[in-house]
Amino acid sequence: MTLLTMKTARECLGTLFLAGLVFVVPMSAEAEIYKYKDSRGGIHFTDKPMKGNYRLLWRSGKKQSRKGRFSMKKFRQNKAEVSPFIDDVAKQLHLHPGLLHAIVRVESAYDPKAVSHKGAQGLMQLMPATAKRYGVENSYDPQQNLRGGATYLKDLLRMFEYDIKLALAAYNAGENAVLKYGKQIPPYPETQQYVKKVLNEFERNRLAMLN
Repeated sequence: MTLLTMKTARECLGTLFLAGLVFVVPMSAEAEIYKYKDSRGGIHFTDKPMKGNYRLLWRSGKKQSRKGRFSMKKFRQNKAEVSPFIDDVAKQLHLHPGLLHAIVRVESAYDPKAVSHKGAQGLMQLMPATAKRYGVENSYDPQQNLRGGATYLKDLLRMFEYDIKLALAAYNAGENAVLKYGKQIPPYPETQQYVKKVLNEFERNRLAMLN
């Protein structure tokens, strides 16, 4: 991936827009962790049950079965290890780090070895074709995966004129799906929930960075 050292006027506008976004999203304590598998086979985690293929992994004060147990300790460890890479890539591509963190959390829960049954891999759950398109030779390498996924996200933001909701919908369902529905979020429950979840996490991150 080629590192960006200059911004065009349009990219500057997009950067300021992303940094200043404010979403009105209800905040709540995380007492439970649910696991959701989307139609691509991607794995997502949420603190609230929603419609679809969700499964409770962890609840405060409750023991879960050994199969599919969510390890909060491992989650925190992974987050601490990959966060410097996320922040660095965000800076290089002029993306809000809170947005990149939100996507990584929803896509893989910060697990660089995450893989779906459909073949999406790594922190940003890159499909092999997308990884190849962006020069990612090893999707399980955190830095390669992040740079490939973040560059793809930046291209989607440019394509949809920095409309963050459309860019996220395209990241989840593919840019052709968004174009097919007239540059609207496709009417796929999984994609609609994905956009809401990432925006929710982005708002949490953004507010945390202000404090």
